[in-house]
Amino acid sequence: MFYWVVKAILGPFLHLVFRPWTEGGENVPKQGPAILAGNHLSFADHFFGPLQIRRKVISLGKADYFTGSGVKGFFTRLFFSGVGTVPIDRSGGKASEAALRTGLRILREGNILGIYPEGTRSPDGRLYKGKTGVARLALESRVPVIPWAMVNTYEMMPPGRPLPKLGIRPGVKFGKPLDFSRYYGMEDDRLVLRAVTDEIMYALMELSGQEYVDKYAASARVEMERAARAAAAKH
Repeated sequence: MFYWVVKAILGPFLHLVFRPWTEGGENVPKQGPAILAGNHLSFADHFFGPLQIRRKVISLGKADYFTGSGVKGFFTRLFFSGVGTVPIDRSGGKASEAALRTGLRILREGNILGIYPEGTRSPDGRLYKGKTGVARLALESRVPVIPWAMVNTYEMMPPGRPLPKLGIRPGVKFGKPLDFSRYYGMEDDRLVLRAVTDEIMYALMELSGQEYVDKYAASARVEMERAARAAAAKH
């Protein structure tokens, strides 16, 4: 219920101020489970990604969003609960398996699950290598995967910017559902998981028009921060 209250309050305001646009909305099923696999450009994706979908989108988010203290922690929890985020532990190992089971439960209940295969926001607006959890979810749940591309949200609200820029229209593109039925029963094969993930990322690259980088976004961010520190030390 809280999700729809937040959407009812924020939706008209966001439409009026930012005039978001959508392409391919007919590719999102009106009922039944599906995975929305999206690129992740900006914090603004949490607002504009689900905005144009009439169904509730449930996403998996790091547990840190729900454990903060004080006033900031309260409003952070309130916000992520309001946009349909379910907290998960992303520390790896058994925690990754628990996150997978949470995603499968959401899909078994007939919901739409939103997931960002890159695992974190792009540090520079490019599209980075996807993690194979999305492939595990797709093959074990046997539901369609719909590419979900955010457009202009990086320019609107790049990392570090607290408020979105005015005058930039954010967009969302939904691609045709991807069918991975030829791989059903092969979810324990690492090569298959990588092939499925790469196919999803290729579809996102085509849909978003982003440049693709064959490395993980988290690693790229560390490299960029290291280079920035080295450059600062020279001056």
